[in-house]
Amino acid sequence: MGLDLGEKTIGVAVSDSTRLIASPLELIRKSKFTQEAEHLFKLMAHRKVSALVIGLPANMDGTEGPRAQSCRAFARNLERLRPVNIAFWDERLSTSAVERFLIEDLDLNRKRRAQVVDRTAAAWILQGALDRVRDQATWV
Repeated sequence: MGLDLGEKTIGVAVSDSTRLIASPLELIRKSKFTQEAEHLFKLMAHRKVSALVIGLPANMDGTEGPRAQSCRAFARNLERLRPVNIAFWDERLSTSAVERFLIEDLDLNRKRRAQVVDRTAAAWILQGALDRVRDQATWV
């Protein structure tokens, strides 16, 4: 399962059972951490998810600022509630790439883009991680 942690929402994406294709799933409105975590755990159980890939918003120079630290804190807090396999994926420019795709390829207006951008960014993050794992497996 891929997560794009925004300030107000959490974009969620899942892969197919063969771990080849990531698809947007839903958008969780942020409220209280325990409610968000419980919702994620329910999704994970229902979908038999074995790991989370969380987008890490690194700065362009590769350093980690407050947003990246917030993502790491979110992961630590999840792990305090339940053991979960978590990986981070560099998400630099993922939202802008998704926005460009939604505008140029799908011609979505601003209101519709706002409804799908975070979960689509989560799919972008998850797809990048799936591709990397698959590419590394072919080199072994």
